Amino acid sequence: MRRFRFVLGVLVNKHDFPKIHFYDQDFVDIYNKTWSWISSFWVDPETGKQDNGGFFLYPEKSGDTQTFIIDQFESTLSSFFLVYSNRNFDACKNIDFFYSKQEDTGAIRWRYDMETGEPVMDPSNPEGIGLPLFAWAEYNLYHKSANKRRIRDVMPVLQKYMSWIEANFKQENGLYAVPVTASTMMNSPRGNAVYPVDFNAAMAINASYMSALGDILNDKELSFQYRKMYFSIKTRINSMMWDEESGFYYDLDMTQNWLNIKTIAAYWTMLAEIPSADKADRLVAHLGNPKTFGTDHPFPTLSADSEFFSESGNGWCGSVMPAFNFMVIKGLEQYAQYELARECSIRHLYYVLETLMPNNEKEHGDLYEAYLPCREGKASMEGNEAFPRPHYLITAGLSTIALMIENVIGLSISLPRKTVDWIIPNLEIMGIENLSLKRNLITILSNKSNRGWEIQMESEKLYYFTINILDQKKKTLPIPSGKCSMLIDKL
Repeated sequence: MRRFRFVLGVLVNKHDFPKIHFYDQDFVDIYNKTWSWISSFWVDPETGKQDNGGFFLYPEKSGDTQTFIIDQFESTLSSFFLVYSNRNFDACKNIDFFYSKQEDTGAIRWRYDMETGEPVMDPSNPEGIGLPLFAWAEYNLYHKSANKRRIRDVMPVLQKYMSWIEANFKQENGLYAVPVTASTMMNSPRGNAVYPVDFNAAMAINASYMSALGDILNDKELSFQYRKMYFSIKTRINSMMWDEESGFYYDLDMTQNWLNIKTIAAYWTMLAEIPSADKADRLVAHLGNPKTFGTDHPFPTLSADSEFFSESGNGWCGSVMPAFNFMVIKGLEQYAQYELARECSIRHLYYVLETLMPNNEKEHGDLYEAYLPCREGKASMEGNEAFPRPHYLITAGLSTIALMIENVIGLSISLPRKTVDWIIPNLEIMGIENLSLKRNLITILSNKSNRGWEIQMESEKLYYFTINILDQKKKTLPIPSGKCSMLIDKL
């Protein structure tokens, strides 16, 4: 069954990406296709030509004109799968662009025109505020690179950014009032929302990870400051946005009343670890309820029982979007719902596969920005023929790469902690090969040997390996330099 081969200390060829092994070859193919397509979207904005040293951009076309707009939300999230590129692509490049644009006030706007370097403003969002998720991304980058110096360098930028949000958007009730478009959910029926649940939860996420970054820097004052901010936001979200009867978090209107429209935005609270265990169970129940978020293709951006829900997706009125699925699944992990997270990841990827490789020869398959909630296929949006954007790898890679490695295969790696965790809900042939992380090459493969299910490892440095099988066997072992092996039955 599974043989784990764990090798560290060798650099891969610059042009190689990590290889994955999985019993369903279609999953391997879609993973490989994503890597092979991504280079087409690394562009030098000055020339408009492909350049791996450029930025990860998607062209926006209007007639014969092509512009490159860089988006804060998508750039931040794309770093979560670019960290697995074996340094073929710089996972920090897009994020660093936003840092370079910080204004004296601390402001960082949500979108910029790469040709002019100027912010792209929307009348509905005059300050250009986006979801504050930089600290979450930086924490993940740290655990995949162990680059403490970067944390030290970016912390002043992150602090100024948080101070700008505090000064301009925090209200007397302790919540943050921002335009709904800051959430990127453009046509979601949340027009009357003044206090969006997703933005407030994102502020809690950012504060929590700012505190964690403070701990990394051994700055107790900084850590305490943001931990205090986190608990303040958490308390207000729980007391003002939670409805006990329906078991859900809602946006608030101007008078601080619930909007009573269930959207995927509520699940940012799980990523922020805001719900208690009981509240989290009720939110999770909605993910399995076909009348709310348990549609055939998980998870729609709008609850299926809403009068505004559309089976054609209609933008953010029911479409399934990889960026939001990634968020929900990472939220499930925070509550140790690993098996459900894996199950939903696999279901989501099957629908993505069906749309990439349709049975109908007349249809052209692709990786899209958004999918149908109740059957395979791409979503649509009234009055917008350009939606969903095809070949939209900047978010699709979250599904086909990040979820594939972290949730389907089940790997969690931290270089500073010197730990590799492998959560295996099912005994299957799978693993990863030639994953390069800071001069270390990691290969973990599972196969069945003549002696049964065997773990074989090879390492040049001491690492700690935790294996969790079916929630029945869990073991953490130091992996010394050299070779070692063990049988799962002996654990």
